[in-house]
Amino acid sequence: MEHSSYSVVVQNVDRCFGKHQILYNINLKVTCSQIFGLLGPSGSGKTTLVKMIAGIDVPTKGQVYVLGEEMPKLSMMNKIGYMAQSDALYGDITAEENLKFFAAMYNISKENCTKRIDEVMELVNLSEHLKKKVNQYSGGMKRRLSLAIAMLNQPLVLILDEPTVGIDPVLRKSIWNELDRLSKEGTTIIITTHVMDEADKCDNLCMIRNGRVIAAGTPDVLKKNTDSNTIEEAFLYYGGAK
Repeated sequence: MEHSSYSVVVQNVDRCFGKHQILYNINLKVTCSQIFGLLGPSGSGKTTLVKMIAGIDVPTKGQVYVLGEEMPKLSMMNKIGYMAQSDALYGDITAEENLKFFAAMYNISKENCTKRIDEVMELVNLSEHLKKKVNQYSGGMKRRLSLAIAMLNQPLVLILDEPTVGIDPVLRKSIWNELDRLSKEGTTIIITTHVMDEADKCDNLCMIRNGRVIAAGTPDVLKKNTDSNTIEEAFLYYGGAK
């Protein structure tokens, strides 16, 4: 595959569940080391798309490439971090035990494991709750722990599905600061959101509505092309509310 400057390439992808089509001819390219936003309302197909990029789901038609490899591919698991919309956590064990379980799945060495757990838990402001059972966590704390797990293996591609839902504004800002830092250090970040001010923070955006790409480009270009002051206005323009 010749797309060496791209971390992720999606070509002509359809996704159907039985007779119900979710995605229609999706094409997108994500440049290495950028924050790429998928913006659209609930039910627009964002989650289905990122699951295929993560290798959890397969297209009905078309191809998905990550770091030059066609997905799904098991050997890519160690290079991808994925945070699902619903928290995949074990409630009856501690946060530390959850993190150690995922560290073992990622083949993180014992020497590096403790260090990485400390780093990611500090980042999501949960260090003091490391020994607490997850079923004692609030919803927002579970989201933060899921984010910590997604970053645990220092992935080359980090896929975050609505990561800041239920997280307070102060912590959301610190998480975005960390995402900026990670992208500057070489991590490609794909983030789904329906929060317009978050979409504005992305390097590039793909707007999705009813399973179709309706617009793509930098936030500034999308606003300029539609004579909009905000991403929300631009989205409404492309979405047909002209």
